[in-house]
Amino acid sequence: MPDETGFRAPEHREVYTKAKRKLDRELAKPIARGPPQQWYISSVRALTVIFVAFILAQAAAAQKTVSIPTEDGGVIYADVYEGGGRAVVLAHGGRFNKESWGKQARTLASRGFRVLALDFRGYGRSRGPGQADPLGAPLHLDVLAAVRYLQSTGAQTVSVIGASMGAGAAGDASIASQPGEIDRLVFLGGAPNAPAEKLKSPALFIVARNDTSGDGPRLPGIQQQYDKAPQPKSLIILEGSAHAQYLFQTELAGRVMREILHFLSAK
Repeated sequence: MPDETGFRAPEHREVYTKAKRKLDRELAKPIARGPPQQWYISSVRALTVIFVAFILAQAAAAQKTVSIPTEDGGVIYADVYEGGGRAVVLAHGGRFNKESWGKQARTLASRGFRVLALDFRGYGRSRGPGQADPLGAPLHLDVLAAVRYLQSTGAQTVSVIGASMGAGAAGDASIASQPGEIDRLVFLGGAPNAPAEKLKSPALFIVARNDTSGDGPRLPGIQQQYDKAPQPKSLIILEGSAHAQYLFQTELAGRVMREILHFLSAK
């Protein structure tokens, strides 16, 4: 539900609050006394700040939170960023949540995609069977629920970007889906849990060469699943050791997003 500012999520309030503070500072400044040119510059500056604050507030308000039932009796909560007929589901990693996708979601929305960032069962207010141990839960049902929600609300195509734990859930959702239900898949630092040869969607795998877990390097296992995946597919190996969504906290963030946008937008 919206709070007293009219926004539904913390990041909305943050954008609004920062813009409002800047606006208040500008309006508190005395009107310039002096030549007409100086007065004109001060007035334009104040009007520009007002306009920017308005645009930021409107952009923030474009996001809404929805609840979606899953086929096994669960309920997931998701943030939806409005866009066009093409839609994207963002499936987070084990140490993240739906809010962690904020910057990437807004970038995708600015390129015309309708974006849904979900909280898996066991995260936030989302719940369902197996939520006490998300890594062992049927998370692919959360992804399928999100995909089908977007389709039921007008999406022409739905792709899924999954990171780490979310990558496994995205791949398993593709395998369990009906043909054509999931348009494309992006795996960040992960791969399907089930055999990749059963994937029903074109796939882009992105992984850092030195990405390592407690069990050792992740690349060999991802490479193995990539080799089994049907065409069309692509594997991008980046230098460094950042895992999945942590790639967006490195200097590689821009390239990762460019690769994703190119893959999702290709004819």
